[in-house]
Amino acid sequence: MRIGILTGGGDVPGLNPCIKTVVNRAEDAGMEVIGIRRGWGGLLSYNLDDPESSAECVEKLDKVSVRTIDRYGGTHLHTSRTNPARVREDAMPDFLQGKFPYAGDKKTADCTAHVLRVLDHLGIEALVPIGGDDTLSFAVRLYQEGFRIIAVPKTMDNDVFGTDYCIGFSTAVTRSVEFINALRTPAGSHERIAVVELFGRNSGETALISAYLADVDRAIISEVPFDVERLATHVMEDKKRNPSNYAIVVVSEGASMVGGQLVEYGQEDAYGHRKLGGIGQIAGTALHQITGEDIVNQPLGYLMRAGAPDSLDRMVAISFANLAVDQLKQGHSGRMVALQNGQYTTVPVDTCTQGLKRVDVPELYDTEQYRPKVSHILGKPMFLY
Repeated sequence: MRIGILTGGGDVPGLNPCIKTVVNRAEDAGMEVIGIRRGWGGLLSYNLDDPESSAECVEKLDKVSVRTIDRYGGTHLHTSRTNPARVREDAMPDFLQGKFPYAGDKKTADCTAHVLRVLDHLGIEALVPIGGDDTLSFAVRLYQEGFRIIAVPKTMDNDVFGTDYCIGFSTAVTRSVEFINALRTPAGSHERIAVVELFGRNSGETALISAYLADVDRAIISEVPFDVERLATHVMEDKKRNPSNYAIVVVSEGASMVGGQLVEYGQEDAYGHRKLGGIGQIAGTALHQITGEDIVNQPLGYLMRAGAPDSLDRMVAISFANLAVDQLKQGHSGRMVALQNGQYTTVPVDTCTQGLKRVDVPELYDTEQYRPKVSHILGKPMFLY
């Protein structure tokens, strides 16, 4: 069997150990592995009429070529946010111009048929896509078209529906806690309020758990619009109680003020998302205007996903990879590997499109105090979800 593997969406630590393990396990089972570069973009950009010019879209992977990649962060195969089912005219490869009609309000074209022809041309019989709910939504489409899929969930937001854990989450939290605690030095030295913005579009889980572990003063999450006047009152109380006369607030990038809107900018990507970022700066400016206190504004952004994975992300990445290849060996298709209740399992691949995974606000968040709230621990999973 020849299988393909790709990574889509944002890079996270743990992708390379996952890729390496898939290759090693597959090669031991007599399978050949083709790496598809730049996510779904590698298949969209592959020109069937000129395969030589498309050589950079794919890469044959074996034990030698992946031997050291697990020592580094990011993804050896590179990534993109391409969605072949929704391709804008300005993103359409030249050789496909005029071959697929544009439709809908967004004027996008569905190039799924081209992707299927490329997979057939490459002799790929099954795919292991590694991604978040956006990337995996196109994997669901391919499965519905009859193609063999075993999906692997990754995202530092940890919000893929159907699994308790996604590759990248632990390292993102680890990085965030490290940088939040490091910021105590300048915040305390200058007696300021530090506002730290973390990634988290729709789910505030990364910010919530990071705030919980770093023991910050207040945490603003995506799920609960915040009243900045109330936040200012709380933060000034925190600052006064602190012998070092400073306070720290963590904010999810997807957070919004009461009556406000998400802070978005730029053009929509192929999955309908615009870039987020800036609510931390807005919140910091408002806090300064209300309190008169100086603010340390620090968006952590890509630092959360930088560098090599921690041990937990390595463990999950390697285990997910082994489970995915075992599923292929057993002839299965249309499955997503997952962790549920602390156990490795699989769920139907379209599970990721069937619901939303968000913070359990009544159970884990105090909406009046803007703080993590853990009412009880007994029976909770490791990350409280």
